[in-house]
Amino acid sequence: MSVMTTHVESLDREARGVAKVQGKAIFIDGALPGEDVDCASYRRKESYELAEVVAVRSSSPCRVAPRCQWYGHCGGCSLQHMEFRAQVAAKQRILEDALWHIGRLRPESMLSPIYGAAWQYRHRARLSVRLVRKKGGVLVGFHERRSSFVADMKSCEVMPQAVSLLIDELRTLVGRLSICERLPQVEVAVGRQVTVLVLRVLQPPGEQDEALLRRFAEQAGVQLWLQPKGPETAMPFWPLDAPGLDYALPEFDVLIEFRPTDFTQVNHAVNRVLVGRALALLAPEPSDKVLDLFCGLGNFTLPIGRRGANVHGMEGSPELVTRARLNAVRNGLESRCTFDLANLFDPEVIERVIADAGPVAKVLIDPPREGAIEVVKRLSAEAGVRRIVYVSCDPGSLARDAALLVQTRGFRLVAAGVVNMFPHTSHVESIAQFEAA
Repeated sequence: MSVMTTHVESLDREARGVAKVQGKAIFIDGALPGEDVDCASYRRKESYELAEVVAVRSSSPCRVAPRCQWYGHCGGCSLQHMEFRAQVAAKQRILEDALWHIGRLRPESMLSPIYGAAWQYRHRARLSVRLVRKKGGVLVGFHERRSSFVADMKSCEVMPQAVSLLIDELRTLVGRLSICERLPQVEVAVGRQVTVLVLRVLQPPGEQDEALLRRFAEQAGVQLWLQPKGPETAMPFWPLDAPGLDYALPEFDVLIEFRPTDFTQVNHAVNRVLVGRALALLAPEPSDKVLDLFCGLGNFTLPIGRRGANVHGMEGSPELVTRARLNAVRNGLESRCTFDLANLFDPEVIERVIADAGPVAKVLIDPPREGAIEVVKRLSAEAGVRRIVYVSCDPGSLARDAALLVQTRGFRLVAAGVVNMFPHTSHVESIAQFEAA
């Protein structure tokens, strides 16, 4: 193994230290800006290399000891070696750099970062399951770093303690099942009143398996679901009388129910702050007509309705649209919150959505990582849109879309800031506000 010594200049979007050696970029796992490190390359290309730290010669003041004993082996986290507040600051710089280098934009103001607890925040997780006899049995966990293998881990510091304690018990449980080699995944969903574990089963469990599963659910205080095929096939197994999954947005007197396979934010506490920030920036009024695009279960739609505005949510998942409508009814907001199914990546569909909506004053956009380029192409200040709040899970696609809104659609980038939804990872969530110029 060839080892080189270098000085780390910055942090990239994948939480790797960046160094330059004879004009070549070196991306170093586990290195922090300002450090001198020994590193070894594990992938070499003509213009760059990927490497990992072998030794730290001079440490950054932001370097801390990782809290998790599996850190560095498990690929679930990539920044536990960096002090928590420094992580937030680094993500803010990543957002600012993306807006400038991709969009040539600087916000008129930077919003204070949104963050919450550093540990035990993760209320959703998808754990892989594998029988690995040479490692002593069944493994349950995230993938190893830079690998498709399952990490040999027995706890997780970013999941609630009660869930973390179940990892080792799940290893024992699955190892006793006759279908242990036909159970590749466990999905975790934590609600206010219940924790659900969805077992992906490629063949039905036998009678003895079912008895073991029922006993485990009762002893662990969880509800087990079985999923034989796609997410829509997941159904409760035991106990059948458990309360439903939901999370609360107390500021808006809203409860949102969901299935364990639905998309929801993993960090419920930070999500509450995010919704509050989004509503403050959007400032919906009773006279406003609002569009909520990529609305999901109604995470933003229902609070907008609670503020008195008439809001129409659009979403590409039929299952989520159905549950968003039910959530509106449960919260007494069906007269203010309406929902429709729409593929918001299809230009013709978006043209129809915009035309059918009529004059809209305010728009909230919360797209997946690929962004909302086809949507922003069809929103304009000239058509009467006064304000857009854009919630993003990728700084690059936000910067691209922001550039289009400012350069061609008649908007100003008034404010932007980061949301640390996933502490100790490189994931950068953010929020931006646009106003008609």
